[in-house]
Amino acid sequence: MFFASDNSGPAHPSVLDALHRANEGYRFGYGADAEMDRVRQMVRDLFEAPEAAVYLVATGTAANSIALATLAQPWETIFCTKPSHINEDECNAPEFYSGAKLTLVDDVNAKMTAETLRAAMEAEETRGVHGPQRGPVSITQVTEKGTVYTLDEIAAVTKVARDFGVSTHLDGARFANAIVTLGCTPAEMTWKAGIDCVSFGGTKNGLMGVEAVIFFDPKHAWEFELRRKRGAHLFSKHRYLSAQMEAYLTDDLWRDLAARANAAAQRLAEGLRATGQVTFTHEPEANLMFFSAPRHLHRKLQGAGAQYYVMDSLDGDADAPVVGRLVCDWSIGAEGVDAFLDVLKR
Repeated sequence: MFFASDNSGPAHPSVLDALHRANEGYRFGYGADAEMDRVRQMVRDLFEAPEAAVYLVATGTAANSIALATLAQPWETIFCTKPSHINEDECNAPEFYSGAKLTLVDDVNAKMTAETLRAAMEAEETRGVHGPQRGPVSITQVTEKGTVYTLDEIAAVTKVARDFGVSTHLDGARFANAIVTLGCTPAEMTWKAGIDCVSFGGTKNGLMGVEAVIFFDPKHAWEFELRRKRGAHLFSKHRYLSAQMEAYLTDDLWRDLAARANAAAQRLAEGLRATGQVTFTHEPEANLMFFSAPRHLHRKLQGAGAQYYVMDSLDGDADAPVVGRLVCDWSIGAEGVDAFLDVLKR
């Protein structure tokens, strides 16, 4: 009953098998391995983007931060929502790598809208040399509250960005989960909707630790390579990153694992609703959710061994509502969900 994070689940066996194969013999380092050549082509095919520049790093923080540093000048500001991952969970790494600041855009269901973005962008670049200049927009998909931007919402946001002459970055740590929710293709959720750069996540979805950074305009390639090296995120034994990503992309494993996680979350949400004791802070749309329940219910669940985060102390009024966060990874399955729900039924 481990619902604390999709980072906490195991790597898929086929990924471990790929690492074992990659461990045989010798390869050129720093991304010159044959596996990376195959990965680059697989990503380009998947995204229907034959000219895309494709790179791998080991962490989502590196993917987001170095990508945004490539898109933003130090005198610019990056537009994101308050609950975005780059604002809440990166320890100022995007600012550290880019030298830029973050401007927080008002959100609706944890998503910026075309209207809130336009208002935020119009408020900047009003003080000439004394103030920050407009820089890239960054959206988190799936959002940190478990909501999902629709294709129309993404297109509306990117249109505003283009109106102001800036790029849009998509933080896709849970990219695959969003694709499963929307039932669309990677191209439809990215460059066809106006996205310029993607952090294509794998670590939360069955990989040991690798994320792809994709620029649909290859003009950014050399600068990203330099920034990745300067930022200490160019792996010498790069084949171990490539092997994971190759396994992830083979036979649509990435989509299959996300579908498992989303299905488990849907089963979990339906079971929670059936108790009549739970409300959701946002409608669950992918593989994570925030739910409000009486404190005594959290005590019961955690006392029975359920592992998840609560946003307040479990000491206090037993009937007072407390918010908890539940995340389903690919491996939890119906059995893990039902064990959690059975505690509520007892």
